[in-house]
Amino acid sequence: MFLTRDDALALARRLVASSTADSCVIRIDGEEAQSLRFAGGGVTTNVATARVTTRVEAHVGGRVGAVSVGGLEWEALARAAARAEEIARLLPEDPEFLPPLGASAYPESARYDEATAALDLRFLAEATARIVAEGSARDVNMYGCAAAGRRFSALASSAGLFAYDRESFVDLSTTARHRNDGWSGWAGARDFAVARLDPAAIGRRAALKAARDEEPLDLEPGRYTVILEPTAVGELAQWLMWMLRARPADEGRSFFSRPGGGTRLGETLFGPQLSIRSDPGDANAPEAPFGDEGLAQVPRFWVEQGVVRTLARPRFWAQKTGAEAVPPAANFTVAGGTTSLEEMIRGVRRGILVTRFWYTNLVEPRSLLLTGLTRDGNFLVENGEIVAPVRNMRFNENLDGVFSRIAAIGASERVKTEMGGATICAPPMLIEGFEFSSKSSGI
Repeated sequence: MFLTRDDALALARRLVASSTADSCVIRIDGEEAQSLRFAGGGVTTNVATARVTTRVEAHVGGRVGAVSVGGLEWEALARAAARAEEIARLLPEDPEFLPPLGASAYPESARYDEATAALDLRFLAEATARIVAEGSARDVNMYGCAAAGRRFSALASSAGLFAYDRESFVDLSTTARHRNDGWSGWAGARDFAVARLDPAAIGRRAALKAARDEEPLDLEPGRYTVILEPTAVGELAQWLMWMLRARPADEGRSFFSRPGGGTRLGETLFGPQLSIRSDPGDANAPEAPFGDEGLAQVPRFWVEQGVVRTLARPRFWAQKTGAEAVPPAANFTVAGGTTSLEEMIRGVRRGILVTRFWYTNLVEPRSLLLTGLTRDGNFLVENGEIVAPVRNMRFNENLDGVFSRIAAIGASERVKTEMGGATICAPPMLIEGFEFSSKSSGI
C-alpha cells in the first residue's frame, strides 16, 4: 500500500496520541509493486503486491519495547501499541537508550517520478518483449525479471518529529545464454525515472556478451590486470560503504581503527582516484532525506581523493565520543574519470574484463578482505582486443588494495547490484594485480 504524506502523518499522530508510554517512535513503510519473470521467449510469472508495515516502539523509563504489524486496521495497530508498552515494562533498562528526536526540517525527496510510479504490467511486458527481441536477433536465449512500483517510509516520534520519503522505481535485468548453453552475459539497470531506461539497450548489451562463438577459456588462478565494469565496481564500493562505521573503528574492530586507539579519519587509505559522495539532491543517485533515528541526510564525502572523510555514527555513540551523529548512506556515487571502457581495453596487454560479481562476502573486517565470484561475462583481453570468454573464477581481495591500484577510471553511471535496492552510480575501473584465487567454471 502507498500512503501520502498527509495520510502517513495522520496515522502516526493517532498512534502517538494513543500511547501512554514516556515516549514512542512510529515507523511506517509501504510499497506497491508489479513484477514479471521471463524465459524461453515469454513471460513465466507475474506478481502484483501491496504491503504496509507499522512498527511501534514504546519507551518506559529507559526500557524499550517494539511490535510490528502489517495492514492498517486500527484495532490491530492499537493492540500493537499497547503490547509494545507491556514489553517495555518487562525489560531491563537499555544502557544505550536516548529519547527520540524532535521536529526537524528535511528536503523533499528527489527520487520520485509520477510516470514511473504509474507503470503497469503492460509496460513491463513491452519492455520484456524488446529485451527478448535483442536476444532473438543474435540467436541467444534471454531470461530475466522486470519490476516497477513505488514505496514510502514515514518516521514519527512523540517529541514532534515527522519525516516522510517516497520513491518510485523501475528495475530491468536479463541474463543471456549462448545457444549451446555454455556461456552467458548479463545487463541490468535500476532507476527512479523510467525515461532514462532503454530496455532494448539492456537486452543488446547482454546478448552481445553471450553471442560470442569462441570457446570459453579456463584461466589459471593468479593476479591479473582487470577491467571492472560499473556494476562490478558498484558492488565492491557498496561493501566499503557498509564498513565505514565509527563504533567498530573506535573499538578497534575495524580496518578504520587507528593502532593505539581512535579512528583513521583524515588518513589517505585509498588511491587518489577514489572519491565517494552521498547527497539527497544528487541527480543520479539521490539519498533519502532522512536516515537512521530520523537524522537528516546532508551532502557529504565519505572518501575524498583517497582520504577517509566520514564514518557513520549513531546518536548514542556520537554522544559517548563527543562527535557528530551521522546516519549511514544507502545511496551514493563513486566519482568517475574520463577514460572510456573501450580505451581501457585498448590499453591492456593481457587482462580480464569482468561484467559483475555475485555471492560476495566479507571475510575479515579488519583487513577489508572480500571474497566472491565473477558471473555472466568475463573476457580475456590480449593486445588491446577481446579474444575469448573466460570461465568464472573466485576472487579474494582487500578493498583498500583494489582501490589503491586504480590505473584508469571512466564515467560514472547508475548500476544495478545483487545486494538490495540501493541507488548507486559507479564508473568502470582498470585495476592492476587483482587476485583470482581459484576456478569456478560453472556459468
